[in-house]
Amino acid sequence: MLSRSIASHCVSAHRNPLTFRHVRLGGYDRIRIDSGADNKGRGSTASPGWRRSSLSVTPRITTFPCPGCQHDIDLGERGISMLFRNFTLESIVERYRQAARAAVAIMCSACKPPAQEATKSCMDCKASYCNECFKMNHPWGTPKAQHEYVGPTLNFRPKVLMCPEHEMEKVNMYCEVCRRPVCHLCKLGGSHANHKVTSMSNAYKILKEKLSKSIHYLISKEDQVRAQISALDVLINQTEDNGELAERQVNEHFERLFSILQDRRAEMLQSITQSKTQRVEKLRAQVEEYQGMLENSGLVGYAQEVLKETDQSCFVQTAKQLHTRIQKATESVKTFHPSADPTFTDFVLDVSKEESLLKELCFGNAVPQPPIIDRSQSCLYNKGLICWQLPGNSSPTDRQELEYRKVVAGERGEEAARWQSSEGVYGPSAVVSNLDNDSAYSFRVRTYRSGICGPFSPEVTFHTPPAPVFGFLFNEKCGFSPDRLVLSKPRDSVESVAGLPFLLAAERVQAGTYVSLDHIIGDTGISQGRHFWAFRVEASSYMVKVGVVSDSKLQDWFHSPRDTSSPRYDHDSGHDSGSEDASYEVSQPFMLLAVGMGRLFIPKAAGDPGNRMLAMPRRVGVCLDYEQSRVSFYDADTMRCLYERQVECSGIMYPAFGLMGGGAVHLDKLVADRRLKYPMADH
Repeated sequence: MLSRSIASHCVSAHRNPLTFRHVRLGGYDRIRIDSGADNKGRGSTASPGWRRSSLSVTPRITTFPCPGCQHDIDLGERGISMLFRNFTLESIVERYRQAARAAVAIMCSACKPPAQEATKSCMDCKASYCNECFKMNHPWGTPKAQHEYVGPTLNFRPKVLMCPEHEMEKVNMYCEVCRRPVCHLCKLGGSHANHKVTSMSNAYKILKEKLSKSIHYLISKEDQVRAQISALDVLINQTEDNGELAERQVNEHFERLFSILQDRRAEMLQSITQSKTQRVEKLRAQVEEYQGMLENSGLVGYAQEVLKETDQSCFVQTAKQLHTRIQKATESVKTFHPSADPTFTDFVLDVSKEESLLKELCFGNAVPQPPIIDRSQSCLYNKGLICWQLPGNSSPTDRQELEYRKVVAGERGEEAARWQSSEGVYGPSAVVSNLDNDSAYSFRVRTYRSGICGPFSPEVTFHTPPAPVFGFLFNEKCGFSPDRLVLSKPRDSVESVAGLPFLLAAERVQAGTYVSLDHIIGDTGISQGRHFWAFRVEASSYMVKVGVVSDSKLQDWFHSPRDTSSPRYDHDSGHDSGSEDASYEVSQPFMLLAVGMGRLFIPKAAGDPGNRMLAMPRRVGVCLDYEQSRVSFYDADTMRCLYERQVECSGIMYPAFGLMGGGAVHLDKLVADRRLKYPMADH
């Protein structure tokens, strides 16, 4: 059974041979799978299996799904060249290829036309020869006479397996930790130096014994496997029958709902028709009455004829009743009021509750509950990270679907933008790309369980920043003070620690001296364009200054004595000396805004002194426009501009931070992702 399965797989591989190629297209490493059957007459396509970290720029990482275990394998910097060739599988495939090519001869590659049929293939020359050509190309007494030859073949594999890390070394050991062949250099000083290894012969014996036992077990359980296949066939039939039954039941339920709606519609339309008929009749009667008031018609015409009566007794007899009618008509003209209401406000139908119930129509407990988008974990740049959570009592789901659309202002409002979908999301978050700057986007998400789709979550709207994201990490080399600042390993967080060095520095404080801020900058600078970045300042921070600084100002910060300057004249002392306010009108090569103790402080000259303190946003955003020499500070959650001013953009500008007395700054994940690799899928 197993041998027949392998045979059929390998014959299929012969009919549609697959070629794996490592190519580089548009800055991406891809594993291209070319099929001889599918690529005739058209270009090859990229395998859907390759992927690259969505936001990673450096280092270059390539992964490929293993066809055996279905897990993504990191190919490393050298890509597919780091993988071993599977010579065993090649040999199996070649055996079935030879069986399939039994009727097709392999021709000699050295003969002059017409070529003769090959009788041998040289594994060293990687060519096939007839008897005469083989003798001519491998004369006795020469090194070529020692070449290894086999029967005619097109599969020329190396004689020995070489180490992919040390290309000139043969593999002669087996790493039990990594479960792969290695060479002696790998064990001596390479990546397997501290791993347990065994000899190749011992590994061969053990693995062959294990494989033989496993194959023997499968063969001995053939009847059990057949019984399980039969059980699965029964389940397939039951699934089809039950699915058709469920479809019929759903159709019946909806038909009953449609029937109820049609009956109610007919009743309501009949009520509207009856009311409309009655009102129209009343209004038409009123029209006839008013038409009689016109000259030479109706009441007025009759009254004019009565006035012509000369017999006094006859006139008095008729005029009394006529005068009463004339008075009523006159009063009706003075106080005109339609006899019927033309509006149908009492017939307006409110179906909002019913629409909500219909939207929530589901299969009971089988339908997954809608997720809840987590605003605190989500953030938007030109790429957006959207996170959500399932309700606490929800069962696990199979996958999620995220939809988003741009909120367009105009007559049609949000209807002007179409929903775009990111399907196949298998985690609690997703990354969407190609978002426009300074735009609002709405998001909603729903889940699937056992093929059943749940309702969408409530829509949540986010606003993208006014400029593309600027990626950087904290620079641990330029002016960084390891005594008072603690940097995280990936360099995306920094913390100010008031430890013993800080206390010793404070002991030296005398009149006219002070302890300054500890500055740290980004590891990437800006020399042109418009850029935005965001970060989170710990709510418990005492003082953190955030903003930008030029490379010329950095020389003053990091190369001047710390404890001898007066805070009155140092713009970056961290003291409320007023120096920042005094120099507001003068464009400086830096701009730092003070944040701390749950507040964000605006310089005095920027506006009303009474409104200097704002509540500290959960995330603070900074936008630098290099050409316009302007820096702006934002509430990064709502994208509301809190403060902006001119800054002297001379040379290279860096994101800058200053910390004092305990505090921490954490870069947004999408800011650090430009320099770090995070396991997020790009859609």
